[in-house]
Amino acid sequence: MKIERIEPLIADAGWRTFSFLKITTACGITGWSEYNEDFGSKGLSAVITALAPLIIGMDPRRSEAVLARLHVATRQARGSLNQQAIAAIENALLDIRGKEAGKPVAALFGGPIRERIPVYWSHFGTYRVAQRGKGFLPALDTYDDLARHAAEVKAKGFRCLKTNIFRWRDDKLQSFVPGFGRHAGWPELNWDAGLLADLRRELATIREAIGPEMGLMLDTNFNFKTEGYKRVAETVAPFRLTWLEIDTHDPASLALIRRESPCPVSSCETLHGRREFLPYLQAYAMDVAIVDVPWNGLGESLKIANMTETFEINVAPHNFYGHLCSYTSAHFSATVPNFRIMEIDIDSTPWRDEFVTVPPVIDNGEFILPTTPGWGTDVNEKAVRARPPRG
Repeated sequence: MKIERIEPLIADAGWRTFSFLKITTACGITGWSEYNEDFGSKGLSAVITALAPLIIGMDPRRSEAVLARLHVATRQARGSLNQQAIAAIENALLDIRGKEAGKPVAALFGGPIRERIPVYWSHFGTYRVAQRGKGFLPALDTYDDLARHAAEVKAKGFRCLKTNIFRWRDDKLQSFVPGFGRHAGWPELNWDAGLLADLRRELATIREAIGPEMGLMLDTNFNFKTEGYKRVAETVAPFRLTWLEIDTHDPASLALIRRESPCPVSSCETLHGRREFLPYLQAYAMDVAIVDVPWNGLGESLKIANMTETFEINVAPHNFYGHLCSYTSAHFSATVPNFRIMEIDIDSTPWRDEFVTVPPVIDNGEFILPTTPGWGTDVNEKAVRARPPRG
């Protein structure tokens, strides 16, 4: 068996794109993975295409040898786009390996520990407040809208949701994302009393709607410096968060925040590889380590999870992409012993299901792990090609 062709495909997904990697073998088995270049990873498809000639003709069943070849070739510029490209290739190779063996990918790593994967509703209200899904997602303008939506999520069987920070401006909820340069407040990233008042009102509205037992998380992204994160942590104390999610590139600062936080802290979703995770673990900087499986590749993600377990820390996959990424993250979640909960985006484009042959099944807030070979679904290539990216 030899790798014959490597081809990226990109599709319109409303306010974003979904990108898929197709690896074809000489014997006719096709492997698929999903990656993304919308969020700081522009040019990733070109990197994948540039690396492809290095592994054409290699045996896809020897995935560790393929990865070693790619890591050696990119050693002088490891991480970032090179790592994400290698991860996309690895995940497609694992699909091939599973199909060739006639087994689910999880079976290649000792079989699943769990077959029903608890998930949480991610970006609760976020896309609706930002009007990213205008035309196919309901508007969410007021605190009453927020309460109704929270009750709907609970009624659908989800036992946990994660939201972002919203501001109240001109009698309307508005997004707050200065950390990514989308709103005023960057690059200084300061906090103020009005912001914290809006946050208290937001979390109180959601908590009242979902009750005391349902999980509630807050993702603060890169929106503050250490001082601001400490003030946010003080503010969320009454709302019994499942976790406060914080992005920072300084492990010592995160450890300082964690020591003073009234709730668990999660972090590390933007890290690449074990080397980047290690200083956060050594600083005991977080309660839950978030691992991006599309960025790291399933094999490396499992190695990260094994390393975090030696520090008595559980892991949760970073998963706000399309369906194929959800399948990949589900195999990760099924396989690791130190699993916390799996992220999933429910709000998306109405044509997202078209891109896969078997849409995922979520029952009572749990993702059902498929038992068919490979990831458990294939990419509908015709549907992807029918929706080229706009612009």
